[in-house]
Amino acid sequence: MTGAVDCVWPLAAELGEGPVWHGGALWFVNIKACRIHRFDPATGEGRSWDAPSAPGFIAPLAGGGWVAGLKTGLHRFDPLTGAFAHLAAIEPPGLDNRINDGFVDAEGSLWFGTMHDAETDPSGALYRFDRRGLARFDDGICITNGPVTSPDRRILYHTDTVARTIHAFDLDAEGEAENRREFLRVEPDAGHPDGTAVDAEGCLWVALWGGWGVRRYSPKGELLDFVRLPCANVTKLAFGGEDLMTAYVTTAWKGLSAAERKAQPQAGGLFSFRVETPGEPQHEARLD
Repeated sequence: MTGAVDCVWPLAAELGEGPVWHGGALWFVNIKACRIHRFDPATGEGRSWDAPSAPGFIAPLAGGGWVAGLKTGLHRFDPLTGAFAHLAAIEPPGLDNRINDGFVDAEGSLWFGTMHDAETDPSGALYRFDRRGLARFDDGICITNGPVTSPDRRILYHTDTVARTIHAFDLDAEGEAENRREFLRVEPDAGHPDGTAVDAEGCLWVALWGGWGVRRYSPKGELLDFVRLPCANVTKLAFGGEDLMTAYVTTAWKGLSAAERKAQPQAGGLFSFRVETPGEPQHEARLD
């Protein structure tokens, strides 16, 4: 069972994404508005920064600061000054791709996907970036989402949103991904799988675009729970609070008609609810 769902910041983000709990606050992005947001649950206050291009994710860096995955590549982001410094190009601009969802594993490696910005071509891929440089593991995907690892770092999950499929890979001791296989497929009338997160029991929480909530699956792919939200397009969940037992969920109004937006006034808001099993801690990327 979970607690009641509350809208903690009615931001009305066109495409809220990528929640991250770090430093006692919840960070996330608004992709289409090119903005980065920080929500402080202690005060209820939010703060925002403009990004130079569409941000797909942000993640804390070891030693301070953040890494942001933008349409123009990976950048260092300093919230004290609001400055962005280019770190690495990922793909040629001619693909019209952008970086989408991202995740940092326990070793400090940064996993992220790219996707076609117009959402029509299967030009996206899955990448790992760390001290060894850039490595590519999966491709031929229109919209990548949800890279996340199991608590023991033996399994990597990666989402093909258009195909409604979450794949699993085996990870070896060096962090190499192999043995790609289908972990689960979301049925057509339940929406499309978007961002994912794992809890301390290794269960996978899957946000559902067009599915009005998030699902919790066992490590065997069994559906265990569903938490309904008051808006259709749910994008990703992160665990926060001192006990990592508050789930924060980003949403979007992108794709809704005027009538649907009127019927879903909280679409694009940041939501929270309490859970019984804590999440995994947020790791810091080690890129140098």
